[in-house]
Amino acid sequence: MTTYVMKVLIAVDQLANAVRGGHPDETLSAAAHRRHLEGRSGWRNLINGLFFWQGDHCLDAHINEMARKHLPKTYAKEAGQ
Repeated sequence: MTTYVMKVLIAVDQLANAVRGGHPDETLSAAAHRRHLEGRSGWRNLINGLFFWQGDHCLDAHINEMARKHLPKTYAKEAGQ
């Protein structure tokens, strides 16, 4: 996928998470894994099933979120990354 398409998909994903009451800068997948770590049930298995070819999609999304991989390069530099 192109970078533009990925950016739009991530933005829509974050919007959906914010609409459901989650953190506005977190994807549904990352939130599902975080909730799993907190011992709360969630949609982790469903989401991982939808992205079955990616292995543990929610874990990967959570790792990317923690590493701030979705930040623009200029913000990442300011954050010391």
